[in-house]
Amino acid sequence: MIQTPPSLQQGDTIGITCPAGYMAMERVQTCIETLQQWGYVVKLGKTVGGDSQTYFSGTDEQRLEDFQQLLDDDTVKAILCGRGGYGVGRIIDRINFKKFVKSPKWIIGFSDITVLHAHIYVNYNIATLHAPMAGAFNDGGSDNVYVQSLQHTLEGKKIRYECAPHEFNHKGEAIGELVGGNLSLIANLVGTPSELKTKGRILFLEDVGEYLYNVDRMLHQLKRAGKLDKLAGLIIGGFTDGKDTDRPFGKTVYEIIHDIVKEYDYPVCFGFPVSHATENYALKTGVGYKLKVGKSRVVLEE
Repeated sequence: MIQTPPSLQQGDTIGITCPAGYMAMERVQTCIETLQQWGYVVKLGKTVGGDSQTYFSGTDEQRLEDFQQLLDDDTVKAILCGRGGYGVGRIIDRINFKKFVKSPKWIIGFSDITVLHAHIYVNYNIATLHAPMAGAFNDGGSDNVYVQSLQHTLEGKKIRYECAPHEFNHKGEAIGELVGGNLSLIANLVGTPSELKTKGRILFLEDVGEYLYNVDRMLHQLKRAGKLDKLAGLIIGGFTDGKDTDRPFGKTVYEIIHDIVKEYDYPVCFGFPVSHATENYALKTGVGYKLKVGKSRVVLEE
């Protein structure tokens, strides 16, 4: 049985940390102000806008210590990761979840944070939140429905999203725990203690900046590893800023995915608003959902 962290109350504290890539303080400011407007207290980790001169927000030890401190802090009711990038996989096996398991809190983020979502779900059966991070609040983003979906989810409102149909969709209904995230990370986790369990689940996938042949390769890896065989359903989100080789691959990214999954008879939804772009609804990972892929619309609801 999945354990779901409690909803937040007015006056609760949200910690912000950068467990992977570096993020400048000015890029976090709007997020801080918006969270305060929502009624929360914000506690900044040392890795936010720190003095790192590398790709990372700090050394492995600094990032681990910062995340661990917020994880163990009883006053912090949720942890929002400032950004993704790369780096969680370098520290995931050293994070101590003992206190977190006794008193779960929402872990929020996407992209490289997929490692945390998968690891916590597989090893501790605790729900996490695949959702917009600090950068999404900038340039008016705090007013859009996707960032607001994070607010609603933290407040405990039930999730129900709709999206338009797609020509590659497989119609049908599915019920199962929702798991997934960034395709490249999910493929990288195969063979590790964070390897995602997908049988009987609704899997969602998205990615950014990948060559078309890489998407093809990673999906074939998941297929060969049995990760696509016995799904309850499959949700394909945005694959943004994709790249092709000088000699073209010959298919669009959705054509690639469609060719790989067309043999399966479970429901498949293409074009769901979960991505590295603006369209990125908050999704509770590990929680039970119903997916309805119909002729005129797609509905995902708790």
